[in-house]
Order: sequence, then C-alpha cells, then structure tokens
Amino acid sequence: MRRVVITGMGALTPIGNNVEDFWGSLKEGKSGAAPITKFDATKFKTKFACELKDFDPLQHIPRAEARKYDLFTQYALVAVAEAITHGKVDFDQLDKNRIGVIWGSGNGGLATFHQQVAEYVQGDGTPRFNPYFIPKMIVDIAAGVISIKYGLRGVNFAPVSACATSNTAIIDAFNHIKWNKAEMIITGGSEAAITESSIGGFGAAKALSTNNEHPETASRPFDVTRDGFVMGEGAGALVLEELEHAKRRGAPIIAEVVGGGMAADAYHLTGTHPEGEGAYLGMLAAMEEAGIGPESLDYINMHATSTPLGDVSELKAIERIFGRDSKLSISATKSMTGHLLGAAGAIEAIASIKAIQHGIVPPTINCTEVEPAYKGVFDLTLGKAQERPVRYAMSNTFGFGGHIATAIFKAYEG
Repeated sequence: MRRVVITGMGALTPIGNNVEDFWGSLKEGKSGAAPITKFDATKFKTKFACELKDFDPLQHIPRAEARKYDLFTQYALVAVAEAITHGKVDFDQLDKNRIGVIWGSGNGGLATFHQQVAEYVQGDGTPRFNPYFIPKMIVDIAAGVISIKYGLRGVNFAPVSACATSNTAIIDAFNHIKWNKAEMIITGGSEAAITESSIGGFGAAKALSTNNEHPETASRPFDVTRDGFVMGEGAGALVLEELEHAKRRGAPIIAEVVGGGMAADAYHLTGTHPEGEGAYLGMLAAMEEAGIGPESLDYINMHATSTPLGDVSELKAIERIFGRDSKLSISATKSMTGHLLGAAGAIEAIASIKAIQHGIVPPTINCTEVEPAYKGVFDLTLGKAQERPVRYAMSNTFGFGGHIATAIFKAYEG
C-alpha cells in the first residue's frame, strides 16, 4: 500500500494569516469573533462573525488577476502559495501530469453571486452582468485556478459536502495517491461566506449565535448556554504526497495521513442524528483504515460548532466508541476560529497536525458550564492548551445533508 504524507501546509484564518500565527493563536486561546465590517449588519439578528484580520489580497495577487476571482479563490491562492513554499515544492522539477488539485468550498463565489444579482434587480432590467460572473461564482473554480497557475495537469475537481467539504477533499486526495492516480495533490478548502445572504440565511435557520453583546465568547462548544455557531472565513491548504516521492525530492515530511472515513446521518436536512449515528460510522471507518483501535487515538479535533443539538450528538458518538473513561484529549477549535464551513476541515486538519508535531492540544475556550451529561466525563481541554504526546489525531467534520467526513493523521515515523 502506498503511504501518503503531508509535506506542506498553508493557512488563512480569522486568528492568523499563516500557519505559525494561526497555531500561536490556537495555543493562546484567542477568539477571532468581532462585529461584522464587510457590510452593515445593523438590521440582522447576528451582527458579528470571525472575519480575516489585516488581510489585503493585493499584497499577494496582482490587481488585474485578482479582479477575475471571488474572495474564496483569492483565499485559496494565498493559502496554497504558503503550503507550496513550506513544502519546498518546485513544480518545474516534477512531473506535472502526476500532480493534481482537489479543492473544495461549501458555497463558492457567494459574494459575487449576491453582488451581481443585486445589481441586476436594482437596475432597469437590462442585463449588465460581469463577464467573469460565472467563473468567479462556480464552486470548482478555485481548483481550476490553482491548476492553471502552477500548470498541474493531474486529477482536478472540487468535492462539495457542505461543512464536511475540505475533509472530503483531503480524504479524496489521500485515496487518489494511495490508488496510484497521482504522486502529489494540493488539497484543502476555502470559504468567503460572510455576506448578507449567508448571515441572513443561516440566521433564518436559527443556526447562528445571536450573542451580539459578547461576540468574542459567542462560540462556546459544550457550554449549556451555547446558542449557535459563529460564521468564519478563510482557507487551509495541504500538500499530500506519496512517501517515496517526497523522500526523493528531499521534502520536509510533517505527518502521515492514515485513515479516512465517510458516512451519512441519513436523518435530516440540517440537523445531526440525535445519537450521532453518522459520526459513529465515519469515525469507525477511519479507524479501521488506519488499523488502530480506540486505545491508540490521542486527540480528537471535534466538529463541535456550538449548536445545542450538534455538540451533544457528536459527544454521544465519541462515548459509544471510546467509552466514558477514555484518556484521549478532545477540543473544539471552532470556539476560536468560528465555523469556516467548507474550509473548516482543512484548518482543523492543520490544527490536528500541529498538535502531533508539538505535543500540544489546543484548547476549547468560552465553555464555563459543561453540558450536564458530560461534565467530568471527557478531557475537553477547557480554557488552556495542554501538553501531551499526540501520535494519532482525528479530525471530524459534518455537513448539512448529513455528510460525514473523518480524517486520521499520524506522527511520521519513517
């Protein structure tokens, strides 16, 4: 079986515009939530989100090029550039026919769609759409743009599984390399969904927190007062590579991908199964592929979005597999980053891999009173990062429609 390793990572998040700043903020327990600046949210029920800070795409992408891309594609390009630099990748020295891109987004060019349709509706009925409207909007375009920019002619597509999207992309990349369909794949996800339509739509579905008085503490997984998730934006990129290929080019090997499990709740449009049935199946499938039992896992980066039902259903699934006396560490980094939707899995994969690298589990912040049924049951890493050896780390992501994607990463041991 071909082994798959991670050789590069890039991150653009509400708490750090590169991997090291992101990781530093995670360790410190820093919240990325603040009042929305991208539009006037005065009349919205939710008036805050986890936006990027001090980010100017024109510092990374020429203006003439940037105008062709929606923010979600711009975010993708920035994160991928960091991952490629980090991974010391020189594409001109490699077979580009064997290098692919599998890149996801839950919503694609939502801001572009909103702006173009609004301008048409507010006009006199004459269609004056931007010629870049469709290529800026479609969900697969970031994968295409990355491929074009670097001349990568291998497998190229965009999975969409809502908030499980970028974990699905990582698992797909893992499989394609394992199946000898590629030697290297650039993978991950990006999202730029802090828009009127997105905040309004998720708000109407009662999915968002409305804690406008204290946005920095609004994302509070496991807390009895949690009232919904906080919208985030950004991108996470990983370079996945076949082990021997990485060795031949002298790549820095960060960690190994050893398991991927995908399943479905088959239960509800937006809600998770109350007993976490899909989560249970996804985690089991990932562990089976990794060839490990419950006792081997050290850390789970939970999907835990701070919704009343979702957090508990995931804890039930974990309890079913690992028992109530498990010694593994658990945390919910969305308490700091907010929920990046289709990009969540990618930045949480990076958080999991950094935990392996440094032997530090990032915390769950803002939880002051744990859900009664789980008070004192699991090590939820509340409030402060914890040092402990992490050999195997699991990352869970779930999406509207019941989509489940679980990835397992392992310390590289040669």
